[in-house]
Amino acid sequence: MANVIVNRVKEFLKRYPPFNFLSNDSLELVAKEVEVRYFSENELLFEQGDPAQQYFFVLKEGSVHLTEKKDGVEEIVEVCDEGDVFGVLALLGKRPYLLNARVQEESLIYAIPVAIFEKILNENSRVGLYFAAGFASGQVVVRTDLSQSQKARTTFKEISRDSGLLIFTGQSDLNYSSDVLTCPKGTLISKAVASMADKGVGSIVIVNQKDHPIGIITDKDLRNRLIAKNKSYETPVEELMTAPVITKKKDAAFSELYITMIKNRLHHLIFTEDGTMDSPVTGILSDHDILLSQGNSPAVLINALMNTWEINEMAKIRDRAEKLLAYYLENEVSIDFVASIISEINDIIIKRAVEIAKKKYEPDFPEISKVKFCFLSLGSEGREEQLLRTDLDNAIVFEDVAGSKLEETKAYMLLIAQQVIEILLACGFQPCPADIMANNPKYCQPLSTWKNMFSDWIHSPNQQALMNATIFFDYRAILGNKSLADELTEHIYNEITGKSIFLNFLAKNALLNPPPLGFFRNFIVEKSGEQKDKFDIKLRAMMPLADIGRLLVLSHRVVGINNTFRRFEKLADLEPNYRDLMLEAGKAYEILMRMRAIEGLNSGNSGRYIHPEKLGKLQRQLLKNAFAPIDELQKIIQVRFQLDYFRN
Repeated sequence: MANVIVNRVKEFLKRYPPFNFLSNDSLELVAKEVEVRYFSENELLFEQGDPAQQYFFVLKEGSVHLTEKKDGVEEIVEVCDEGDVFGVLALLGKRPYLLNARVQEESLIYAIPVAIFEKILNENSRVGLYFAAGFASGQVVVRTDLSQSQKARTTFKEISRDSGLLIFTGQSDLNYSSDVLTCPKGTLISKAVASMADKGVGSIVIVNQKDHPIGIITDKDLRNRLIAKNKSYETPVEELMTAPVITKKKDAAFSELYITMIKNRLHHLIFTEDGTMDSPVTGILSDHDILLSQGNSPAVLINALMNTWEINEMAKIRDRAEKLLAYYLENEVSIDFVASIISEINDIIIKRAVEIAKKKYEPDFPEISKVKFCFLSLGSEGREEQLLRTDLDNAIVFEDVAGSKLEETKAYMLLIAQQVIEILLACGFQPCPADIMANNPKYCQPLSTWKNMFSDWIHSPNQQALMNATIFFDYRAILGNKSLADELTEHIYNEITGKSIFLNFLAKNALLNPPPLGFFRNFIVEKSGEQKDKFDIKLRAMMPLADIGRLLVLSHRVVGINNTFRRFEKLADLEPNYRDLMLEAGKAYEILMRMRAIEGLNSGNSGRYIHPEKLGKLQRQLLKNAFAPIDELQKIIQVRFQLDYFRN
């Protein structure tokens, strides 16, 4: 009979973390020492302030509420269900209990002796990480937990072995050349070309007397600057070289090297001893080296986009990018890296679309087509956070023109915008339900009109104006005359200066969505409609963090950082007293972005609505942990912007 009970305990425990991380022998050892206890309704397992027992607990059947007594009132902190682990202070710190454990209905509970589990905790890193990440019910969540949670998410799953992605997970070597062809300043191009041919390479680095790089010449430079310009082969290399060069250390993270090459459209990246131009050359990385190092490369997609004008082909490439995204998410690649790559792909499609539209309509508008304009991405794409092809939010700003030319200029710009939107829709993006797109005449305007619109929103911050602020204040210039966007940004900050009332309204708007856990510490879900019983991760979790990040960078007059998790990284430097909280908020937003993208890919939709019951225990706890910074930040906002005294 004893063996039967042990086997039942063992079979139950291995269904739930952290016991499913144990070897069969370790699990059997634990199962043999488990005490099976029965509790009736309203009994207490332990009380707040009691010394820690020599056991921690797992709920087998029934219901247990973890509660906290504040000002004489007992409030529910968490509701435990089958398989939940609780009462872990006995295991982790042997401190007095911070919560009460009250049985709500007849329950069977497994009491696991700390003595038998401590050895496993020390020897099994996955078990230790489970507790360090704050996954146990009622466990006190500290700010380091989200870092541990991100690590846990990787550790607790089987990583895909797709050979084309191993480089992103630190499991593959990067090919590069340590034998770099160089020449000194003053070398004639004829000699440099001969050296390139002799070595069979496509580049030569120009160095000073200390072997520090001062420029580079590639095959492309020879075509465009020597042959096409019909220059003499007696020309010194410094007249043809690209300078200054961009340099890195060869042991830099692959994501850093790769993004640097993509962002700067580099075919070659020079390595130096300390990563700067003021140290000797140690190697060179080419885009060909990148392709040899991996199978599924964004460089392939980007190169394909840059070499096609066919809309159908662009759509196919964007579909391939979706598959790449799925691989990245599966392999736990950094969201910062993923967002940079997908945003770059999206940006190239938009740029290509604008160029296609200009080629189509410029012949019909020979004079008006010379008017300067800038295509702006707004909302999530403006923040470089649009991993999935969700709603399009964009606009056009063009330079002010004479009144007699305004109508024709706007007609031309709207034709450009309409063509761009049609191409983006053909590439799988979704139209904005609120019609906030550049082909809407309201959002295709000269600079002066845009300035007036922003001024009106700032001076008269009604609900519509605040909604506009959450979308339009995150704009990013994609293609065109970016000085127009810069001038608009300067105007916005000048308008905000000294107008605290606008920031007060913006702060109040940032508190509209409280932390997304209900009375019983369960997810607040939709009560009716098509999404009934689902959790709105965008509205209830991502928007509060995005709104707070935007509010705080505006209050600090920070320019040029739109991305939410990078905003919080910047705020960590600007507000050292809240450094840990700001960094945790950034991590929380990355976790939420990843969860939404995974849900969207799995469900074939925007990923906005998640069914909590379909999440595993670890996923649910990870999501709950990500909510913690929202509550703390909203309390700070409440005080900082004096919202208790502020009335609209």
